[in-house]
Amino acid sequence: MSDEVTITVDAIGGDYAPGVVLEGVADALAADAGLSVILCGPAEVVGPFAAAHERCEAQATTQVIDMGEHPANAVRTKKDSSIVVGCRLVKEGAAQGFFSAGSTGACLAAGTLVMGRIKGVARPAMATVIPSPVRPVVLCDIGANADCKPAYLVQFGQMATVYAEKIVGIPNPRAALLNIGAEDTKGSQFAQEAHALLREQLPNFAGNAEGGDILAANFDVIVTDGFTGNVCLKTIEGTSKTLFKALKGIMMKSLATKLGALALKGGLGRLMKQVSPDTYGGAPLLGVKGACVVGHGSSGALAVKNGVLTTAGIVRAGVSEIIAQTVATGASSGSASASSATMD
Repeated sequence: MSDEVTITVDAIGGDYAPGVVLEGVADALAADAGLSVILCGPAEVVGPFAAAHERCEAQATTQVIDMGEHPANAVRTKKDSSIVVGCRLVKEGAAQGFFSAGSTGACLAAGTLVMGRIKGVARPAMATVIPSPVRPVVLCDIGANADCKPAYLVQFGQMATVYAEKIVGIPNPRAALLNIGAEDTKGSQFAQEAHALLREQLPNFAGNAEGGDILAANFDVIVTDGFTGNVCLKTIEGTSKTLFKALKGIMMKSLATKLGALALKGGLGRLMKQVSPDTYGGAPLLGVKGACVVGHGSSGALAVKNGVLTTAGIVRAGVSEIIAQTVATGASSGSASASSATMD
């Protein structure tokens, strides 16, 4: 895989765009000599920035997809929006990856409808690295598929495993199904069917994981449906923010606690960096042709920088190609198992 990578970036996606996006892109270009960026957005935003930065090309667009719009309808009707154009340039081969901190739904729709699904992938899924203080944990799906069939979770596990290995750097990741108990027979009919398929078709499957196993990092990959995964992720993020806010309030309460806070400043800083979602900058949409990473709406410049760099890393690691091979092999194995079962 060549070190030279071109990424399209949505210049106007996010709560603090375009300022933090431009700053983040500039930092990413400075950090990665093999990176080129096609910046998509209004001409008055992308033109001057591209003129002032090497390895950056302006792609003027005239439409904007707002957060409140219906994602699929917006993608179909706003062909000249920064999100649709960014994904189209990947499909056309002008770039290999796309990053945006704009509408998550629109990015998912454009990634799937414009960039296209990898052959054999039933449903692309979003993965994220859970901010565990122990070690990274990959959770998939986190919202792309609210309603799932048990078979989808096998592919979620396959794709998340590739991401965990190639991008997060976890050797031989152990995958588990998020459930209400550790025993094989626990959970709803859906969970039990998914467990049986994962046990049969995912080589690195290690059983069920309970909610308490996530932050404890007892498994490397947690597989679930998008509805459950999204609720789980937002619960963890909300709890983390609330605890840090409460801790700050306690430490600022008196002179004695302020002195204690000063003594703990270094350790707390390292902990906050460890659990920060800015480390990877966004969640990849796995299962589409090319790299597609969606940042949080509240992303700052650091998150944008890391999101762009993560997108480039996904391209260089050949994640989409490996997923295609993995899914194809898994489909062949599944068909063989089904045929064998029928013959028996």
